[in-house]
Amino acid sequence: MTTKETDSTEELERLNENVAKIEELSERLVSALSQKKPIHPGLEGPGQDLYMKAATSYMNEMVANPSKIIEHQVGYWGKALTHYIEAQQNFAQGKLEPPTDETPKDKRFSDPMWETHPFFNYVKQQYLMSAQAISDAVDQLEGLDETDTKRARYFTRQIVDMMSPANVLATNPTALTKAVETNGQSLVDGLENLVRDIETNKGDLAVTLADKNAFKIGENLATTPGEVVFRNEIFELIQYAPTTKTVHATPLIIFPPWINKFYILDLKEKNSLIRWIVEQGYTLFVVSWKNPDPSYRDFSLDDYVEKGYLTAIDETKKITGEKQVNAVGYCIAGTTLSLTLALMKKRGDTSIKSATFFTTLADFSDQGEVGVFLSNDFVDSIDAEVEQEGILDKSIMSRTFSFLRSNDLVYGPAIRSYMMGEAPPAFDLLYWNGDGTNLPGCMAMQYLRGLCQSNKFADGGFEILGETLNIEDVSVPLCAIACETDHIAAWDASYRGVQQMGSRSKTFILSESGHIAGIVNPPSKKKYGHYTNDDWSVGPEDWRASAEFHEGSWWPMWSKWLKSRSGKKVPQRIPGDLKSHPALSPAPGKYVSETPKSA
Repeated sequence: MTTKETDSTEELERLNENVAKIEELSERLVSALSQKKPIHPGLEGPGQDLYMKAATSYMNEMVANPSKIIEHQVGYWGKALTHYIEAQQNFAQGKLEPPTDETPKDKRFSDPMWETHPFFNYVKQQYLMSAQAISDAVDQLEGLDETDTKRARYFTRQIVDMMSPANVLATNPTALTKAVETNGQSLVDGLENLVRDIETNKGDLAVTLADKNAFKIGENLATTPGEVVFRNEIFELIQYAPTTKTVHATPLIIFPPWINKFYILDLKEKNSLIRWIVEQGYTLFVVSWKNPDPSYRDFSLDDYVEKGYLTAIDETKKITGEKQVNAVGYCIAGTTLSLTLALMKKRGDTSIKSATFFTTLADFSDQGEVGVFLSNDFVDSIDAEVEQEGILDKSIMSRTFSFLRSNDLVYGPAIRSYMMGEAPPAFDLLYWNGDGTNLPGCMAMQYLRGLCQSNKFADGGFEILGETLNIEDVSVPLCAIACETDHIAAWDASYRGVQQMGSRSKTFILSESGHIAGIVNPPSKKKYGHYTNDDWSVGPEDWRASAEFHEGSWWPMWSKWLKSRSGKKVPQRIPGDLKSHPALSPAPGKYVSETPKSA
């Protein structure tokens, strides 16, 4: 048998193996899809009223100003037809090259074939021209209020992004090339990845963003030494081991958000804020929240304040013997810290010496990009879901935030995994991003209805533990860090909230980058800079325009601010040394890795 015949035989055998594999995977796919648990339809998209409002607005515009609509349509038709004619002329003349391409650069179309191959370039140009025409049509809608306009733009963009030719195998040159080069193996691998994800998520499709076998909490993530020194039904309190002989007297306690897990602040040694804080000579405590199961359905924001914040503060004071602590709240934990501070003000409790807010909203009058999910159609559906399940499942929150960056967190990973057959990357940040937590039903609705929708803390008063709290009740010295491109807590909204607080001493730092990268920004990387400005008399845009820019991380500036509020130096404190608070387990504790029970 010749070498050529041997190669042909081997290729045929591989083909038969792949066909058999595809049949097996197809059966698994059908079985996995049958496990899908129905969720409230309102969580799948906006209510019909939004479509009706948009359609009515368009029809009214057509009647009132037909020339505007015709001009828009003719402009689009002209571009599309001209492009078609130019492509046909090149083909008729034997030129296997695309016509002039003036469409904007887009990283979805980075493969050179999108530029050089006549077919793929034609598809790309037609898509981008159509996408722009649709976007322009929505932007020109009149008669919608600001909220409906934002939602119409957002959901239109979702549909347009979903229809990208890069998301379809037949029109994705990169995926097709790899399929040919691998004799179809990439498609088989992709189908296997797809089936795995649907099986893992019990019938739901959620792309695996990171290699789950590459990381283990406590081994190569969350490795800063420390001990759990207190535990109740809602949190573990971790005290970190000192690395300096003396420490500042006033301890520091960090309250991370309970939508995700605390180890975003302790991913690896080189980018761990927790480790860095300890190295600066602070006695550091961090709260690790319980991942709730349906039995926590009635836990409210009151419980998080009383059994979480106030208890953690009291235990920290007992362990250190200090009368005051400094506190940090990140995202939703920063919002709840502001509520706690207002409550303590009402009670005359001075246990918190200063507060730091990371990417925190206290005034929700401007809900930012997340606002598209805060209308009644979506929130009513969440209400129905948590009433039935007892919790807001982590998958709903994860999907919501992912679609705020759908090309980066949904379609791009799906292309690589399902069309290219690639294994997920070993990326610590994406691993953490996929390690979400559930929210108790009562707390979730309190937060969504009372704070996000009604904005009661900044407008009228929000009730916690029998006290009506207002934003101006926050009066301790504070430092707020916001992030310039934050799509969850817009920096200007964060600024306006802090501006309304009653504190006489306020510092605002605007970091470059987004919700995570702007915070997890170690000085050693010298990556993102930050802005400062002491003028609180102006609005956010004027503040930004006259702010001073500083190269590199904001961490050292914040540490300098914190140091002046942390007292004298005292001998280092070893976690777990006290009989009243013995070490219960090594950091990062057990709550961070627990899988909650099902309903």
